[in-house]
Amino acid sequence: MKLYDQHLHSKYSFDSRTNPEDNVLRAIDRGLAGLTFTEHFDTDPAEWPACVYDDASYSQALDELRETYGTDIFIGKGIEVDYAPGREDFILRFLETHKFDLVMLSVHRFGHDPIHHKNNWQNWDVSHGTRRYLQTVVEAVRWCAHIRDQHGRVFDVLGHLDLVKRYTHRFFNRVDVDPCDDLITEILQVCLEADLTPEMNTSTLRQGLDEPMPALATIQRYVELGGMSVSLGSDAHRADDIGANFDKAIDILRKAKVPSLATFEQRKRVDILMT
Repeated sequence: MKLYDQHLHSKYSFDSRTNPEDNVLRAIDRGLAGLTFTEHFDTDPAEWPACVYDDASYSQALDELRETYGTDIFIGKGIEVDYAPGREDFILRFLETHKFDLVMLSVHRFGHDPIHHKNNWQNWDVSHGTRRYLQTVVEAVRWCAHIRDQHGRVFDVLGHLDLVKRYTHRFFNRVDVDPCDDLITEILQVCLEADLTPEMNTSTLRQGLDEPMPALATIQRYVELGGMSVSLGSDAHRADDIGANFDKAIDILRKAKVPSLATFEQRKRVDILMT
């Protein structure tokens, strides 16, 4: 079965120093059929000054990589858009004027506060913080559904649906997603309405957790609701992590009876049947 890593970063993201060519070479070495770079597009006004996204340089780098390695592997240009309440118009204006193979929407905050800063948890316990994060994800996917009704699909993939557990595990050695089944179900239902493909993100499997984002139960629920395809991503920020733990992810997707893996090229989804 052809596997594509559709969530990874290079030096064109603020939190990576990896040469894009190293990612490509690692993907070829792992036997992947393709990789899609999803560089961070940081939209919150407080974080915007630190955003290093440079579309011209990024595009040129990928064009050069395609010239060298394009016959060996698919190299996609994607973007990971950080959902920030109040910045919706700014995000849409940017996307209207740039071209990608895949546009991913990710939520990294509860409300306006980034979940990856521990001091932002001072007013939240694990349960309430987890719930507030997932409520923000609901807001994000409902926005996706709304703009799809008006303009067609603007976002292709929802990144790491339950990212919050990465940080509750890191900060408090605790994961408390299961009691939020109502919100998880709502997120999945709206994803189907918005034609938004959920991602299985394997990064937590190399960061101390024994499950990806999301876990088996959530994927099973997605299939029960009528979901047909899942995107696969390592969220690698180093070349060594490209395609990491994809064997475990595929086992989980098979247990959940997911029919296919979703891949994207020029914003068009192609489903690869699970075998």
